[in-house]
Amino acid sequence: MGSVDHEYPLEAESVQQRQQQVELPPPQPFFKSLKISLKETFFPDDPFRQFKNKPSSKKIMLAIQYFFPIFQWAPKYTFNFFKADLIAGITIASLAIPQGISYAKLANLPPILGLYSSFIPPLIYAMMGSSRDLAVGTVAVGSLLMGSMLSDVVNPTQDPRLYLHLAFTATLFAGIFQAALGLFRLGLIVDFLSHATIVGFMGGAATVVCLQQLKSILGLVHFTHGADIISVMRSVFTQTHEWKWESSVLGFVFIFFLLITRYFSKKRPRFFWVSAMAPLTSVILGSLLVYFTHAERHGVEVIGELKKGLNPPSVSKLVFVSPYMTTAVKTGIVVGIISLAEGIAVGRSFAMYKNYNIDGNKEMIAMGTMNIVGSFTSCYITTGPFSRSAVNYNAGCKTAASNIIMSIAVMLTLLFLTPLFHYTPLVVLSAIIVSAMLGLIDYEAAIHLWKIDKFDFVVCMSAYVGVVFASVEIGLVIAVAISVLRVLLFIARPRTFVLGNIPNSGIYRNVEQYPNAKHVPGILILEIDAPIYFANAGYLRERITRWVDEEESRIKATGETSLQYVIMDMSGVGNIDTSGISMLEEVKKITERRELQLVLVNPGSEVMKKLNKSKFQNHLGERWIYLTVEEAVGACNFNLHERTNLKNDESEGWNNV
Repeated sequence: MGSVDHEYPLEAESVQQRQQQVELPPPQPFFKSLKISLKETFFPDDPFRQFKNKPSSKKIMLAIQYFFPIFQWAPKYTFNFFKADLIAGITIASLAIPQGISYAKLANLPPILGLYSSFIPPLIYAMMGSSRDLAVGTVAVGSLLMGSMLSDVVNPTQDPRLYLHLAFTATLFAGIFQAALGLFRLGLIVDFLSHATIVGFMGGAATVVCLQQLKSILGLVHFTHGADIISVMRSVFTQTHEWKWESSVLGFVFIFFLLITRYFSKKRPRFFWVSAMAPLTSVILGSLLVYFTHAERHGVEVIGELKKGLNPPSVSKLVFVSPYMTTAVKTGIVVGIISLAEGIAVGRSFAMYKNYNIDGNKEMIAMGTMNIVGSFTSCYITTGPFSRSAVNYNAGCKTAASNIIMSIAVMLTLLFLTPLFHYTPLVVLSAIIVSAMLGLIDYEAAIHLWKIDKFDFVVCMSAYVGVVFASVEIGLVIAVAISVLRVLLFIARPRTFVLGNIPNSGIYRNVEQYPNAKHVPGILILEIDAPIYFANAGYLRERITRWVDEEESRIKATGETSLQYVIMDMSGVGNIDTSGISMLEEVKKITERRELQLVLVNPGSEVMKKLNKSKFQNHLGERWIYLTVEEAVGACNFNLHERTNLKNDESEGWNNV
């Protein structure tokens, strides 16, 4: 039916003569192959390349610069860089101070811990981080997750001391886990949190955070410890008689103010500082309002006294006894993974805008170290939040020194300004949290996922629904489980295609994608688009058999030349295991029983090596392994042509007799 029917028989002999044999890769010692495999798995970025052919003193300096990038950019630091970083640092400090206090409250921790966590960790990151734009501090989702998981074991109201110590211990284990992932090059674990998972999880967590702020906005004293929407709504609407209009009015006014400033800055990016200063402005205005109107006497709760002074040591407060240590480890690992995923994603986003690269493993080490040191200095989990990093980027930061400027500003606040926050109303902190969280509900990304990939949309919504209707942990587990299931489906059910010839060419493409591609009479051409492993070998055997059945049925219906050859294009098969080789042997037997010839095209080096060692190459015959589909089709057409000529000659001989 295709154009090849008339062309190839005439050219097949020359095609066979110029056929390039598929070569075996040169043999390599086992340990050399293992070394290459490990390098590609754990060191795809080849971090040791810069050390080659360098003197020992230079290697030591490069190693120091690798773990402490500050020694790389500090010698080139200029006064112009300092001016830009100074403005950016002061700007993000104005955001970090109110956000730090607010997010500590979200984690059921003393507000002062939010300031402690915005002082020490940014200094560590400035020395060890590879991102120029990441602004380090506490985050709402990490705070919520830590508060939710620890509250299941220890009530923060009844035993605040133990709860605080558990928060420090969880932060320590989060840091150890993060640093270990970086040191052992295991960042691929974080990759299981797909973009769809993160969009759904962040959106769900933001929704839960906003709902929980109804306690402060409505002025409620008693509130549920549950994080799901049903518990929150039940708690809100069973206490309608406890709602306080003063607190509600104050809360909604400040939410409106914060959203308006953010909208203004978004429309006019050069006025980025308006939205950046809005949270601190809200704190100042709210504090003045409460101070002059004595609103705390009318149901408006205030922060109260904040302890002056720098971070006290907390090494002696770490908890390593059962059963609390298990809780701390579990919380640390979960919160650590989420914080890593958020921080690295934010860092890469801004690095892309400025056309530079960040090292994911180096970032893990930096974030892990800052959380380990933070756990020793009364800090809880920190990472690089998007809102603060966006302000840092828009403020024109040049290096990580903007984090140092922010730390100095927070340090001065801890030393001299904490008494000024005494009258800060909690409802203003809730307004700051709500305005920040609304930006994390990325409905546009969800719509985009629906348009591009329905399965990704299902993953996204599963994470969202799981977080909102069950709990943060359950939502995360559901999303990761579905993502892993999808990976397994990709492996266990690889795509196979029937290829056809594009008319007037030697190109073969998927007949479904290219409707003008023609089936080659007497030949079935299949493409396998995945490695062949034990997980998919059985499926591929059945699918190939079904392709053969369907092709024979199609030929029978159209009256074309009977099927004689099955060509398998293995260009997309990167590797094969013993189960895959057994599958090929079974397919060969199936085709032989049907009097068909199996032909392989372009097996890769790993595949050829294993086919040779298993003797399958000899069983099949080297003449049935070709470099391109065009060569394979040419050879098969030549054989068909010769067979037809032989039958015609025999027929003529019988007629003469």
